[in-house]
Amino acid sequence: MTTQAVRRPEQPALPRTTEAAVLHGANDVRIEQKPLKALGPNDVLVEMRSGGICGSDMHYFADGRNGTNVLRQPTVLGHEGAGVVIATGGTAAVAAGTAVVIEPALSCGTCPTCVSGRYNVCPAGTCFGSPPTDGLFARHVVVPAAALHELPPSVPAEIGAAIEPLAVAVWAVDRAQVQPGHRVLITGAGPIGLLVAQVAAVRGAAEIIVTDVNDDRLAVAAQFGATRTINTAATALGLTGMDRLIECSGNSRALIDGIQTLAPAARATVVGQARPTVDGIPLGVLQRYEIDLVTAFRYAHAFPTAIELASSGKVDLRSIITSTYPLADAATALTAPVTDPTNLKVLISY
Repeated sequence: MTTQAVRRPEQPALPRTTEAAVLHGANDVRIEQKPLKALGPNDVLVEMRSGGICGSDMHYFADGRNGTNVLRQPTVLGHEGAGVVIATGGTAAVAAGTAVVIEPALSCGTCPTCVSGRYNVCPAGTCFGSPPTDGLFARHVVVPAAALHELPPSVPAEIGAAIEPLAVAVWAVDRAQVQPGHRVLITGAGPIGLLVAQVAAVRGAAEIIVTDVNDDRLAVAAQFGATRTINTAATALGLTGMDRLIECSGNSRALIDGIQTLAPAARATVVGQARPTVDGIPLGVLQRYEIDLVTAFRYAHAFPTAIELASSGKVDLRSIITSTYPLADAATALTAPVTDPTNLKVLISY
């Protein structure tokens, strides 16, 4: 009697290259085929579903730089991304088919800063989409399994990229130490400011005042968390006794004026991309009334909370998503918030 060998189904071949939006210089992004690195034992291959346009991406596209970081070689942009795992390395503890959001900042994990839990400020840290580290605006990406967070069915991967800015907002509110009953001033009604308003409301803030110079954005703020809005291009702040300032605009004047509204022993938190130096910060006021001035950079351990807030409906992610573009139109997506000021969060779909 002869036996026949059992024929096992062939595993589909994994892609070796992928289509990506590569920045070559200011206003020069090209859709190219990029090689994918081989899967290491702790890596996963993610097929992307959504990517979010951030202000830093817009700065890189417009100027070839973001703050002090300068583009020196072609780099794939994007650090807000979600997708579905299609393959794993040998020891990666995540199953193919899992919908995930990617935490883009990678730390060394061993320095005293990382060991303390503050891995977001690791001196050796890198971040997807921050040149020269290639980012997530690609159809496929290879990332460490440790960078993934599973998405529940209530948060589809098609909008999952918006979890990353929500994590920024969660961390900002944590750094601000917002407590129930606080009066909170949020300067800047962009995507981060709008999400900060929603998170502050979840934390029990009694009054949430949002400022901006764009009435369309202020109208959205009024729908999601803000108890009052002020267009500072037309109206003076005229506020006193605020417990918390969360500055999300990156505008130095907003920070300086916002500090002047704070009560004794209050706290000001800088979230928006700050200038390297800011003249005019009222240090005497800060010292006289022991007002804490703190900063927030990305996030630490904030993704699980962000996912819970979105999946439970306590924060409405869809409220900030205003446009979606295919990867082929990445250049248009990168300018959409400028060409159409009503845009908030712009997504790339794959």
